[in-house]
Amino acid sequence: MAKYVYRFSEGDKDQKDLLGGKGANLAEMTKIGLPVPPGFTITTEACRAYMRDGHVPPELRVEVTMAMREIEDTIGRRHGDFHEPLLVSVRSGAKFSMPGMMETVLNVGLNDASVKGLAEFSGDERFAWDSYRRLIQMFGKTVLGIDGELFAEALEAKKKQVGVTTDVELGAEDLKDLVETFKQIVRERCGREFPQHPREQLDMAIEAVFGSWNTERARLYRRRERIPNDLGTAVNVVTMVFGNLGETSGTGVAFTRDPSTGHSGVYGDYLPNAQGEDVVAGIRNTLTLNELESLDKKSYDELLQAMRRLETHYRDLCDIEFTIERGKLWLLQTRVGKRTAGAAFRVATQLVDEHLITMDEAISRVTGAQLSQLLFPQFDGDAERQLLTKAMAASPGAAVGEIVLDNAQALERSNAGANVILVRRETNPDDLQGMMVAAGVLTARGGKTSHAAVVARGMGTTAVVGAEELDVDVAAQEVRVDGQVLRPGDVIALDGSTGEVFLGEVPVVDSPVMRYIAEGMDAGLAASEDEATRELVLAVDRILTHADDVRRMQVRANADTAEDGRRARERGAQGVGLCRTEHQFLGERREYIEHLVLAEGDQAREAALAELLPLQRQDFVDLLEAMDGLPTTIRLIDPPLHEFLPDLTDLAVRVALAKERGESAEREEKLLAAVHRMHEQNPMLGLRGVRLGLKVPGLFALQIRAIAEATVALRQAGKDPRPEIMVPLVGSVRELQIVREEAEGILAEVGRAAGTRLDLPIGCMIELPRAALTAHRIAEEADFFSFGTNDLTQTTWGFSRDDVEGAFFADYLENGVLTISPFETLDADGVGALVKAGVEGGRHTKPGLHLGVCGEHGGDPESIHFFHQAGLDYVSCSPFRVPIARLEAGRAAVMAGEDATA
Repeated sequence: MAKYVYRFSEGDKDQKDLLGGKGANLAEMTKIGLPVPPGFTITTEACRAYMRDGHVPPELRVEVTMAMREIEDTIGRRHGDFHEPLLVSVRSGAKFSMPGMMETVLNVGLNDASVKGLAEFSGDERFAWDSYRRLIQMFGKTVLGIDGELFAEALEAKKKQVGVTTDVELGAEDLKDLVETFKQIVRERCGREFPQHPREQLDMAIEAVFGSWNTERARLYRRRERIPNDLGTAVNVVTMVFGNLGETSGTGVAFTRDPSTGHSGVYGDYLPNAQGEDVVAGIRNTLTLNELESLDKKSYDELLQAMRRLETHYRDLCDIEFTIERGKLWLLQTRVGKRTAGAAFRVATQLVDEHLITMDEAISRVTGAQLSQLLFPQFDGDAERQLLTKAMAASPGAAVGEIVLDNAQALERSNAGANVILVRRETNPDDLQGMMVAAGVLTARGGKTSHAAVVARGMGTTAVVGAEELDVDVAAQEVRVDGQVLRPGDVIALDGSTGEVFLGEVPVVDSPVMRYIAEGMDAGLAASEDEATRELVLAVDRILTHADDVRRMQVRANADTAEDGRRARERGAQGVGLCRTEHQFLGERREYIEHLVLAEGDQAREAALAELLPLQRQDFVDLLEAMDGLPTTIRLIDPPLHEFLPDLTDLAVRVALAKERGESAEREEKLLAAVHRMHEQNPMLGLRGVRLGLKVPGLFALQIRAIAEATVALRQAGKDPRPEIMVPLVGSVRELQIVREEAEGILAEVGRAAGTRLDLPIGCMIELPRAALTAHRIAEEADFFSFGTNDLTQTTWGFSRDDVEGAFFADYLENGVLTISPFETLDADGVGALVKAGVEGGRHTKPGLHLGVCGEHGGDPESIHFFHQAGLDYVSCSPFRVPIARLEAGRAAVMAGEDATA
């Protein structure tokens, strides 16, 4: 039989799969002797059984009874006792942190009788009734499914009636009335009384937490974070300790370092006379931890000592929830804290300098996605700006967009193509949809540990919180600040690094990290306005340099022009993995392709090709000169030829109109006939790539000759050009063999005429399933393979990317068929299996075969790790993503236990 319940003394931090992150860390804190209230964890296995069977496993109730009795014996109180009641919290806790996405119920065990016992036991009648109203409010919303706004509105109405502004100003009699109001809401909405039996409350709360794993917002969050749906959540049942027992009690969240900047120090929020949900919900603006020192020096010192122990134990920034009950400190949770991108790099290098981690560990603590955030532009400090207000900088970045006040507005405007800023009094988990599409989040309430701040940091979204001057009136559809009235659609700008909020558009400039990447360290430091930014640039340099030292895979760039090549080289590219030559035939050059298509006979065709040769040769001279000394893979023309010709319908209309007017349209008629002749129902699977090269005599020969002559010209100029010729869409070894024979003949001819040897590598793309499965044969004629994973994904799935992404991908993501677009992150099970087959087959024939990837997946962090494991020699991506690929290639080597320097 499965064991479903683990006491905190039975687990440790390495059991997150079974105990969830929260349960594993509660067990670890218990293990190292920190003050954790007694409790136990119900495993993720129990949740999975619940999801599978539709009910809680029968054995679970027995195990919960045994664990509850142990707690009762430990603290000397009984659950729901009328005189000295033991109360518990019931909290979710999945393997991966999902802040605010699932449910918590506090004060489980209170009822009409035990609330009086709690008042007598605590000596504080107000506290007892406050705890009871919280239970009914949370239980009603979480367990009974009642709209939480009904309770919130009743609470606001009571405060207004009494003439107070905060919850803590309500007296015991006020709270008694509120309890009756809340119970009436339960009766009206559920047709039953609020449950009075403590065990019934506990069982219902446990089941509700299991059920919260599959709420819409939890599923939405998991899709965004790519967390599997089948993990399930653990449930933690913890003895309640109370932060709302007067001014000597309180609750807070602490970070061992600032999650926004990474700086060491005392960071966090504290609320006296409050319970934990008050801090996270952001419904009251908080005190700083430094202010706690003046309120309760003893608890403050104990908290600092615990923070140091936890950071040393976990060797990372820790996020800690704590409660002080009448001067006694309790730790309720710890986890490796979510942090901003800048903080991630600073903390990683700080921990190296403090000798807590190695440089290998440092690059495993940051991600390519975080580096990408640091490359985004930031506001121009020299531009004129109109400051609206300044509040707490919760998540850095520069965000400009229209004000929206709820999810519906956010989705409507973002779907219309607008950038939006979600403005709320405070956010809660139901705001996740709006937060996900928003460029930034602005709240009137809350601190650095409020829901808005924590979720925005985790998503890399710009956020400013606690802007007390804002009056957000959703009913009136207005945001009032300093005498101004703003409405949905008005544009504002958020600076998540300073907390400033501006009216209207604000121009942006390259970030210091981007300046460092593109122009070097001096430029990056020169663009840094403060010491913190200088530290960040230096930290990025250290980590990126180490990633370059340890990575096995090279990083190339997709570059079609000399300018693309220079930009890629500035960002650290080690060559070009894909030059798409078809891009060189667009614009004004399209007419040359028309000449080729209309050519009648060999002489006309040769003339058309002769027109193109000097243009194509100069293209390659420019690109190869920009990439001097580095490999440059040039793909022969790939798309269907009709893409270079006029649209069939437009051309037919032009011809018809010319005839109607009696005008001569001989050329257009010839072109129309050619377009008709070449028209295909599914051109991406038709006459393109190597098929086009074999069908249109001289087309590939033109390009190969241009490459050869450009190489000769540059060598004669003292340069070191290193072109590689790549044949697209090969499905049969014979196709490659034909092209190779022609290429070798042209290279030999041009080389002889110039008195040099042109022994250029000739390879092919692997972008068809058949090519991957027959790679052992194709390798006989190939000097290298480059996996074109975009087309390989299309041909493996049977997807036409242009058609399916807008047609049904949203439904597939919603229904769990896909967790992410296979064009964004490689489908490791399907497409990845073909890549592995191609690697294995190619190297079986030629053990030293050079292998790379040139699809868009070459810049995707998760895909890069797959390519490393598959044994590829390089990835190629857009110039902008080259630094990200460099970092992820280093991380892949370290996380696979490799070190290129070893």
